[in-house]
Amino acid sequence: MHFRFRDIFQELIRRVPVFRSLKAYIFVLMLVIGVVPSIILRIGILEGYEERAVSLRISEVTTQYRIIADHLLNYNYLQDTSSDVVNAELEQMSNLYDGRVLIINGNFRVIKDTYAISEGKTMISEEVIQCFKGESVSRYDSTNGYIEMTIPIVETVEKDDQTTSRIRGVILASTSTDSIAATLEILSRRALILEIVMAILILGIVLFFSHILITPFNRVTKAINEVKDGYTDKEISVPDYLETEHIVEAFNQLLGRMRVINDSRQEFVANVSHELKTPMTSVKVLADSLNQQPDAPVELYREFMQDITEEIERENKIINDLLTLVKMDKTEAELEVQPVDINALLEATLKRLRPIARARDIEMTFESNRPVTAEVDELKMSQIFTNLVENAVKYNKEHGWVKVRLDADHQFFTVEVADSGIGIKQEDYDHIFERFYRVDKSHSREIGGTGLGLSITRSAVLLHRGSIKVSSVEGEGTVFTVKIPLSYMKAGGVV
Repeated sequence: MHFRFRDIFQELIRRVPVFRSLKAYIFVLMLVIGVVPSIILRIGILEGYEERAVSLRISEVTTQYRIIADHLLNYNYLQDTSSDVVNAELEQMSNLYDGRVLIINGNFRVIKDTYAISEGKTMISEEVIQCFKGESVSRYDSTNGYIEMTIPIVETVEKDDQTTSRIRGVILASTSTDSIAATLEILSRRALILEIVMAILILGIVLFFSHILITPFNRVTKAINEVKDGYTDKEISVPDYLETEHIVEAFNQLLGRMRVINDSRQEFVANVSHELKTPMTSVKVLADSLNQQPDAPVELYREFMQDITEEIERENKIINDLLTLVKMDKTEAELEVQPVDINALLEATLKRLRPIARARDIEMTFESNRPVTAEVDELKMSQIFTNLVENAVKYNKEHGWVKVRLDADHQFFTVEVADSGIGIKQEDYDHIFERFYRVDKSHSREIGGTGLGLSITRSAVLLHRGSIKVSSVEGEGTVFTVKIPLSYMKAGGVV
């Protein structure tokens, strides 16, 4: 039953938007804080008054009956109940406090009952017995509206210069609390009226302050909507609360990130458009040249066809990089994991790239501390190594060097690709793995590529649950460090 109620409540909150409103929560919270204490205060005051009034009534009545107890002894009323004075006092007390008075002698017999009901009867009760032992008892019955009490009739005897006391009888009296109840009812009505007035006043204050408190969040929403609708692209500022500052700061960072990505995309579109257009233009120029020379020698045809082949290869590389990046973007991208000899894979990669390095007189070395076999996707791992080593060659200096180091522990293998190249500026560190970002924009045309290599590399590393880090000194060189688990780990655990 409890779970069903909770489910119904959660469904209600989900379906009714007002229950998910921060303004509603603030309103309810402030209303509870304002109204509940007043209710508790009212109840506390009324209960305190009732307790105090009853206590005063008991004290007052007990004092009066103690005086009457002395008169009972003086008039020897316990032996002879014919005293008009005492009877008049008892009737007066009974009428005054709208109650009943019973006089009980030492034999537990009722010798006087102001209601004339129990005279001559034996009255043995716990309260009477305790009173004969010298212990006065009072009991408040709030349900029926009366107070019952026992007062001992104590006789003091002097004998041989010694004073002794003994209890000769008991006064069992009850008194009505209707006057207290009436006063409580009046106080309760007045308190309720005051409470309603306070609730209305608190309601107005709560409405006002809940509106004031939520206004900064509305301004944040309005500012974000203006950015979303394209009316402005400036950073927003709502410094009213620390919370709104945090929200605005996070949004401004997101906005800045979006600007960087947008600028990068625009630059990428321009670069790729140029890169795709340039090979095609070259192919067209070469083809047109051949068409205009029908009698051109075979050697010229071969040279032009070789150039056309190279331009087509260049175009193909750009398209392949784009397709690779799209595949890496897919959340369902799967790896074809199998045990791979990492040493052999690195050696094959370096062998394939050595002619490019040799053309620029760049020395390429490979150091391995131990044989390493890991569960990886061989094709994607080859892409990682190729992109890193190829970048180390492209962004290197003439007569420079590229060093590749391989090491492993019981859990990971690590590949370092270090070069003596142009290095990376400190401000570029946070962007080098972004798609379409190019570190050396001034020489990007000469160096070639699409600016996608490191983005593809990072995506492939993350697919293997690995990490990639970079450290660089501008003008001296760069070191990329890739760390990959030896055993492939899916999101749910090790395969």
